[in-house]
Amino acid sequence: MSFSALMAQLILPWNLAAAVLLLALLAGLLRRRTWALWMAGGAAAWILLWSLPITSLWAGAWLEQQYPWIHPADTPPRQAIVVLGGHTANSRSNWFEPIDAHKVHTRTDTAAELYLAGKAPIIIASGAALDGGISEAQMMASALEQRSIPVQALILENHSLTTRQNALYSAELLRQSGIDSFFLVTSALHMPRAIASFRKLGLDPTAAPSPPQITVPGERSFHPWLPDWRSLQASRSIIKEYLGLLVYWLRGWA
Repeated sequence: MSFSALMAQLILPWNLAAAVLLLALLAGLLRRRTWALWMAGGAAAWILLWSLPITSLWAGAWLEQQYPWIHPADTPPRQAIVVLGGHTANSRSNWFEPIDAHKVHTRTDTAAELYLAGKAPIIIASGAALDGGISEAQMMASALEQRSIPVQALILENHSLTTRQNALYSAELLRQSGIDSFFLVTSALHMPRAIASFRKLGLDPTAAPSPPQITVPGERSFHPWLPDWRSLQASRSIIKEYLGLLVYWLRGWA
């Protein structure tokens, strides 16, 4: 496991809290009771912070709003569409509501909408097989074909495991095809890091994010200041993006 992947796992609310509680226990055994109490309190506060919907609404929505969603009909045409693999928060329409199969909106849905609106004649699907099986690019291609996208309009990039590699390998395909204007499709939350990665390679993509997912739901029972299990679960994606932006900036990838 890479250092960045390890950090991404460690900083998750429940993982970090568990690690800090272990340190608190050790401090208690060493008779460092003040330290133990501070660490235990910090672990509880970290869990509480990310279980509050207001935290996601503030931290996550800030990322989503960097590149606002635009209806496909209102976008200018480009030479191609690059869609990145991934399913932020299981592609559900709203983080604070149960998953509804009829409301799920995937990245391939966004790419298909752009293609069917006549905005670009080619779709490049980018993503390797994370588990050694079928690549994300192949799975996206199958989903796009089910949306009536012709197979001859699809180009698959099957080797990228990270956003950095998405940009590197897609850039090769774009340059080989003489394409310099293209849509970049990913989740709204992931878009800032994705755009920065492509621009670092000298490319100038047009952001075409899927609709935002971190919005106030219509449920009357929803309250932004009440702890919520779904918020705690979904916080992983937000924390991952902020950590990813930091790592990419430090490594000169964004």
